[in-house]
Amino acid sequence: MDDTRHWLDPPADPARDHALGPADAGVSLVEYGSYACPFCRAANARIAEARDRLGDRMLYVFRHKPLTGSDIARRAAELVERAADAETFWKAHVTLMTRSDTLTEEDLAAVATDLHLHADDRAAAAARARVAADERSAWASGVLFTPTFYINGRRYDGAWDDSAFADAILGRLGHRVRVAALDFATWAPSAGILLLLATLVAILLTNSPLGPAFEALWHVPLGISLGRAGFGLSLLHWVNDGLLTLFFLVVGLEIKREFTVGHLSKRKAAALPVAAAIGGMVAPALIYALVIPSGPWTHGWGVPMSTDTAFAVALVFVLGARVPVELRIFLTAAAIADDIGSILVVAVFYADALHPAWLAVALAVTVALAGLNRARVYAVTPYALLGVLLWYAVHEAGLHATLAGIVLALFVPTRPPAHLRSLVAQANAILVAEARRSAEVLHRGPSLPALRALDAIHDRLESPADRLLRHAGARSSYVVLPVFALANAGVAVAPGVLAGREPLVLAIVAGLVVGKPLGMVLSSALAVRLGLAVKPAAYGWRQLAGVSALAGIGFTMSLFIAGQAFAAPADFAAAKIAVFAASLLAAAVGTAILWTAKAPAAETEAGASGDAGLEATPTGAASPATSPGS
Repeated sequence: MDDTRHWLDPPADPARDHALGPADAGVSLVEYGSYACPFCRAANARIAEARDRLGDRMLYVFRHKPLTGSDIARRAAELVERAADAETFWKAHVTLMTRSDTLTEEDLAAVATDLHLHADDRAAAAARARVAADERSAWASGVLFTPTFYINGRRYDGAWDDSAFADAILGRLGHRVRVAALDFATWAPSAGILLLLATLVAILLTNSPLGPAFEALWHVPLGISLGRAGFGLSLLHWVNDGLLTLFFLVVGLEIKREFTVGHLSKRKAAALPVAAAIGGMVAPALIYALVIPSGPWTHGWGVPMSTDTAFAVALVFVLGARVPVELRIFLTAAAIADDIGSILVVAVFYADALHPAWLAVALAVTVALAGLNRARVYAVTPYALLGVLLWYAVHEAGLHATLAGIVLALFVPTRPPAHLRSLVAQANAILVAEARRSAEVLHRGPSLPALRALDAIHDRLESPADRLLRHAGARSSYVVLPVFALANAGVAVAPGVLAGREPLVLAIVAGLVVGKPLGMVLSSALAVRLGLAVKPAAYGWRQLAGVSALAGIGFTMSLFIAGQAFAAPADFAAAKIAVFAASLLAAAVGTAILWTAKAPAAETEAGASGDAGLEATPTGAASPATSPGS
């Protein structure tokens, strides 16, 4: 199930749903629940309080989602559906929710007898159909458990205590701000838009009267000192060496998760974006080397190698259904692999003088991380502490410190625990036991042993990679990248800034706009032709060429490498302008190709016979034209 869905489907309809309150009420509260669910019973008190408080201003709707695998839960739902009218339904509903602590056969028999709910085969079939329809709507709405509430059509994921529930139902300011922030964060182009805004702010400030002060800000030294010992960097270096490490940790975790438990866990599925990423790095570097064979700019061949994931993926989502989901996965995986390749290039080719002693320390920390992984340590804290030590060792060794983020990601476990069902069952048992004790005299809440047990279960329930991504992913997109853009994207636009540097600009633009898509498409086609990879049938080669053109949006990593490659401020400024121009041009070309690309079926009908030997069937098996190993 896709847990990113959070809108009610279909919307509440008093003419169809079991509803209490006027259809034109200002607030609608929809509950998916089960009569065998103890938490649904506990939530009844919150619902009653909300109805008492709002009266006719609230419409309450109940939809069925019987507990999975519970026969009595399903029979209870079908029983109340035999009610002849709304009044009888709600009497049966309240009775089943409140008659006893847990749902029993006696409850069903009593309700059936008292309310005359015995029915013929036709009524029983209609009841089953109604419950099944509610279950389908629960799936479509992204319901993960019972009870799940929808307030004004949006899933409510907050707490059920009096104040939080009331804030959500009444639409108070704090709740509205949280919802707006969540909407923005879950909107795919949001990270790219923030990055663009930060870039524009950096350029405007650099070219304003505040320009000198803005530039000086990034060179303010910050550090820690303990007696004679100390460590300090400029603010710019803290951003580029420190904050950006978090970005690469997130990047590394994302691609590791995809390659271990995600869409790319199968070798041939993973091979296509990896091959594309390799070709997309090699071809731009070669084109750059052809344009600038020798001279002071030779060292900048790494600048056009990179793809900006945030901008490229944002454009793909803006294009909507024109870009199949499989193609989005391809671009994201290729961009992430590209990012990892770029940081390895920085570590190897753009590093300072190396210090063997600190390299040995970094290697020892890496071995310790491998030991944690092998011992299946699921607590995040040991990995975090060793990660900080690794960052310092890598920095002192002369390598670029952001490499530590990639190395750390390699050893953080991504797979869920082997006995997931046992852990869930244990957590449910604890919660049910504590719920039964909630009404005891002098008992105010969960006991300390229960809380400790739940903490231990939580530490095992979620893999460290998922936990880090949940906490660090948003910070990477909405804090790290915008701050990086503020620190690095400012360029003074002045007459003559490109004078004498036209070859440098041409090399970078040609590498990103021409080399990037050319390398990605050719390497992908070669990998498929050799039987090393399979291209999904959901998208055609023209569409793949379109997203490959979007991969020419270099930006973040291109600016990062340019800062390492060009020591002269004037050269760095020219490289920034070239990266901006190339990114805009790549975005325009990629969007145009995807906008006009035909669907794969249309390509086949048009006689695109060259594709026939490179496609996979919709079921994932190789077509006859591919090698048997595909």
